[in-house]
Amino acid sequence: MRYLPLIKRNSLFRELFLGVAISVFVFVCALAWGGPFLLRASSGAAVHAQLNTFTGTVVRTGEQFELRATSGQVYRLDDPQHAQSFEGKAVTVTGTLDAQADLIHVEQIQSAAA
Repeated sequence: MRYLPLIKRNSLFRELFLGVAISVFVFVCALAWGGPFLLRASSGAAVHAQLNTFTGTVVRTGEQFELRATSGQVYRLDDPQHAQSFEGKAVTVTGTLDAQADLIHVEQIQSAAA
């Protein structure tokens, strides 16, 4: 009977050690697996996130605002609060273009020089 508490204590320490070891292993694997994906996403975003300048007129379509560029192309603007004050005016928009969605991620909107 004297050895029973010692056996329970040893098995408790063994289970605790195995639990910690498995947790550390899973954590290290998650870091190793997630690292390349995070690096690829951030480097790819840096390559494609060039600021461009667009000129045209801001028009409202429902709750959204669009830029009708001088080239005839129409782009949606992702900053309706900023675009609202330029509705109907000739502007220069600086931002990044999502060509697939025809969406400009607006950095700045300024009145176009007359």
